Amino acid sequence: MKIVILLLAFTMGMGATIKKTSKDIQEAAARAQETYELREYPNVLPVVEVVAPQI
Repeated sequence: MKIVILLLAFTMGMGATIKKTSKDIQEAAARAQETYELREYPNVLPVVEVVAPQI
């Protein structure tokens, strides 16, 4: 019984890891596509916000 529970937990953990990796890859592909589309407009740069604590 313990082996079945361990196998189930292992399978669920691997599934969650694969799902998160897939989501991360899709987000990276979306950012790459956006960057590719902006190459047509040389004067358009993505907005970069620099956040730093005040000293």
